Amino acid sequence: MGKERLAAFSDGVIAIIITIMVLELKVPHGADWSAIASVAPNFASYVLSFIYLAIYWNNHHHLLHTVTRVDGVILWANSNLLFWLSLIPVSTAWLGEHLLLPVPTAVYGIVLLMPAIAYYLLQLAIIHRQGKHSVLARALGRDIKGKVSPFLYLAAIGLAFVAAWASLAIYALVAAMWLVPDRRIEKTLPET
Repeated sequence: MGKERLAAFSDGVIAIIITIMVLELKVPHGADWSAIASVAPNFASYVLSFIYLAIYWNNHHHLLHTVTRVDGVILWANSNLLFWLSLIPVSTAWLGEHLLLPVPTAVYGIVLLMPAIAYYLLQLAIIHRQGKHSVLARALGRDIKGKVSPFLYLAAIGLAFVAAWASLAIYALVAAMWLVPDRRIEKTLPET
């Protein structure tokens, strides 16, 4: 199977996830600044989650440029990633409703951790299919950001029960790390 159907399906699922998230945004009840302040936590959690989804979409797009053929393992690994991403709207809404409370903050971190693991498994599935000397294997190299991120999520999940604000700061830090464009795959692909 070619990668085009996988990319199109994944794009569609991520678009639906973002649509669900935006539909969960609360409209301010009132026409003054205090009305806006009352929905600020929901908006802040939406912005952070939107950034995460955009990062995944961008990196997934680059990742699929390294794929020549798709097999069943890659399909299931991709579906696993999409499953965990599909939980982001629920955790985003819960976090926005209960900002700085331990359990919603920790659950949000778990929902961020699981797609990171799923993305790593997708990379492994692609490398397994393409070979140890594939474009993706060469591009990833040591993958420092990819290896550090799960540990930061785990620290933030635990920290949610001590200082939820610090957990949110770590979630924002990980997003900022990945917001810087990752050019490893672009540099490794042959010019066309």
